[in-house]
Amino acid sequence: MIQREYKGRPTTALGFGGMRFESPHDLDKSAATVLRAHEKGITYFDTAPGYCEDQSEIIMGAAIKEMKKSGRPFTISTKSNKADGAVLREELERSLERLGVDAIDYYNCWYVLTLEDWERRKAGGAVDAILKAHEEGLIRHPVFSTHLAGADIRRVIEEGYFHGVTLGYSAINFPFRQEGIQAAKENDMGVVVMNPLGGGLIPQNPETFSFLKDRPEQSILEAALHFLYSDPRITVSLVGFRNDEDVDTAVATMESFEPYSEEKIATIRARVEAEFDSLCTTCKYCDLCPEGIPVWAFMETWNHMKLAGGESAAARLKWHWATSIEELDKCISCGACEDACTQHLPILERFEELKAAVAAHPA
Repeated sequence: MIQREYKGRPTTALGFGGMRFESPHDLDKSAATVLRAHEKGITYFDTAPGYCEDQSEIIMGAAIKEMKKSGRPFTISTKSNKADGAVLREELERSLERLGVDAIDYYNCWYVLTLEDWERRKAGGAVDAILKAHEEGLIRHPVFSTHLAGADIRRVIEEGYFHGVTLGYSAINFPFRQEGIQAAKENDMGVVVMNPLGGGLIPQNPETFSFLKDRPEQSILEAALHFLYSDPRITVSLVGFRNDEDVDTAVATMESFEPYSEEKIATIRARVEAEFDSLCTTCKYCDLCPEGIPVWAFMETWNHMKLAGGESAAARLKWHWATSIEELDKCISCGACEDACTQHLPILERFEELKAAVAAHPA
């Protein structure tokens, strides 16, 4: 197992994401999958209220009873997306009860989508409630979970409230969040990566992402995770496990890991931009729309539509970017975004493709 340290606490570079249990209402089966991961050496376990039909924390709690008996270390992460501090406190107390622990190791101010959303968390008392619970010993490390752009992640980090950040990061979008990861390093914070496989797009498109491979025998899954394991700024890469087979497959990527050289990593980073000639690299240079349209969010959604099909577009806009296709009605076709695009992508044409996809597959 590759070992890391998260604010002085040892952890494994591979973490258990508790959002994809295959049979969430089969408590014994799902808890056994958690225990299998723990027995194989995984020590970081992530869950949340609402995951898996609101069963994930309950499953984790059942597994934790047995994990405590083993004497082997583990850490637990859960979350609240509530802006109201009193409601967040209620959710925290329910999580403590469900998980059967005296304190949450890493408690996320969850799902910060925009800077306006971040201001609501502060104004509503959510951040104060998290810090108060930390002072009381109910939370060991206050952290936050986000889909913000890298520069905005830096802004939140440098306000100084948190010990770590959970963010989406993979070969598809690393330019978009690179500054956030660097800011975390500069501020001695842990970094937990979610969606390390690009929401499944990387293993589903092995030829497209073959440049990630360092050795011929690597699978594309191994390559995607080995690329992340090789970055010492990343503390944990979360993989969502459905069943025992998923655990075994992911653990094997740790056993086959050989660190990528700095030269190889630099080559991969260069080739991402060179080979994604049709996929937006989310550099965000298009962030200058006079109508305030988050162009980069629509282009990132177009990536997913291109690789996963039009069925994914509306849901991604809604749940990942907190926007909708109606935002494009504000477009005046001035072309400023296309002029600024470093890849010279046909952004306005892609807007129309997204509209057509959402019309055909509404959320």
